[in-house]
Amino acid sequence: MAEGNYQVVLCERGIRTFAQHTRNTLDLAAIPSVRRISHLPVVVDPSHGTGRNFMVAPLARAGVAVGADGLIIEVHDQPEHALSDGAQALTLDQYEEMVTEVRSIHEVIATATVG
Repeated sequence: MAEGNYQVVLCERGIRTFAQHTRNTLDLAAIPSVRRISHLPVVVDPSHGTGRNFMVAPLARAGVAVGADGLIIEVHDQPEHALSDGAQALTLDQYEEMVTEVRSIHEVIATATVG
């Protein structure tokens, strides 16, 4: 931004820890913390942040609930045949279900902050 590029988005993709149950540890507390001190949009990448398909939707829902401005979700029609990151990709049906869920959460959050 100091050089004139104002098209900046911050992304929480997780931090490397000693935990073995995920690729990284997704720090959802960072979202409201950063939003408090910055005007920049913050997105959450639960696909990269966990590396595990079954964790993507729950952490996407949580990310939206804590105020993320957007999500980065890996999707593949056949994750088992993906050339990379298949273990963290949602199927099309899983993605559609997740989108419905996060939209509902977003609507509740938006209504609560307006009303």
